[in-house]
Amino acid sequence: MDLPKERFPVFKHGLLIAIFSAGAIGYSQQLTGGSIDPGAAIVAFIVLFLAFLQLRIADEFKDFEDDFRYRPYRPVPRGLVTLSELKAIGWGCATIQLGLSIALGWKFVALLALIWLYTNLMRHEFFIPDWLKSHPIAYLLSHMAIMPLLALYASSCDWLRSSSFPTPLLWFLAVSYANGLAIELGRKIRAPEAEEPGVETYTALWGQTNAIAAWLGSLWLAGIAAIGAAVQIRYWVAIAVVLALLGISIVLAGRFWLRPTVKSAQSIELMAGIWTLLVNLSLGVLPLLLS
Repeated sequence: MDLPKERFPVFKHGLLIAIFSAGAIGYSQQLTGGSIDPGAAIVAFIVLFLAFLQLRIADEFKDFEDDFRYRPYRPVPRGLVTLSELKAIGWGCATIQLGLSIALGWKFVALLALIWLYTNLMRHEFFIPDWLKSHPIAYLLSHMAIMPLLALYASSCDWLRSSSFPTPLLWFLAVSYANGLAIELGRKIRAPEAEEPGVETYTALWGQTNAIAAWLGSLWLAGIAAIGAAVQIRYWVAIAVVLALLGISIVLAGRFWLRPTVKSAQSIELMAGIWTLLVNLSLGVLPLLLS
């Protein structure tokens, strides 16, 4: 099946998800002072990995008609995989997630149910598809709310076992939300020659200047939240990392604005991934390793 290779590259996504889940658990552990359970950490990664796969499957259902019309090169229109097969995979993922969550405790099942509920709402465009399509900012903001829910589940593998919810964790949830915005905006910024009819990229919707400004804005939001999160755990290296990444991002944004080529657009998407990777490492993984 070519869906994983073309629409959900396992190793690329797996690395980002592993660092994301580890960062959430590690950050929570620094707040609670508890000990990390390796088994719970593995469960968090598996549940989140399958949740992201379910989000991709939901997109295949949601975009089915548009893909047949405008993107016939994708796996479903080409007949490499059917929607019924994807549905079976989605249910298989849910079975594994449920079993692992039950093993941790029923409170984890409740958090998993929240993820499932929001994924289903996204799958049906919150039952207002026409309105959301005509309001791309609302579409973007509403769909990215899944990110802090996923971070909440991962972090609960620490705080739900050792204490009550630590309020400073809200900073990390805000980081997760803003990082999601940066990734989503970054992957839909394209050079003029790479635009496709019927494909709603942010450069096509808003123009190159507004799209790149929105991407930078999402990074600034993520940076502010990350600095706030770093202050809570008194890990100043993370602030230096954020400031360095912001500087690099401004340079890359300026390069795309001056010369909107395929290469400069790809650097924006790549930087969004690197940003997420390094920020999560700096907040949740490196402090524990270095201590």
